[in-house]
Amino acid sequence: MINISSSALDRLKDTLAEQDNPNLFLRLGVNPGGCSGFSYAMGFDDQESDQDIFMEVSGLKVVVDKNDLRYLNGLEIDFEESGMSGGFTIENPNAIASCGCGQSFKMRDEEGRPEVCD
Repeated sequence: MINISSSALDRLKDTLAEQDNPNLFLRLGVNPGGCSGFSYAMGFDDQESDQDIFMEVSGLKVVVDKNDLRYLNGLEIDFEESGMSGGFTIENPNAIASCGCGQSFKMRDEEGRPEVCD
């Protein structure tokens, strides 16, 4: 299960409403790489695959590739305003460590592909 805070849901739904494509949904995923070995992928998509798992979180369609679900199960997404900026934050109960930027994480049993941090 993926958890999305009300502030993150509001931001995502507002952004979706601004798009010209009513078929868009939120796609979450994991890529090898990043400072700690794995990095998060989050964006809008309208292309579905047989590998996808669909869920609805407070009226928002969320799609995760079934191979990535083991990394993301229990994920908590929030949106925080900070002065003149703001952004999405991710808390992952499956990660044993994460990079200072919050976009990269390390798993206990998988190394991923750690890269030099910029």
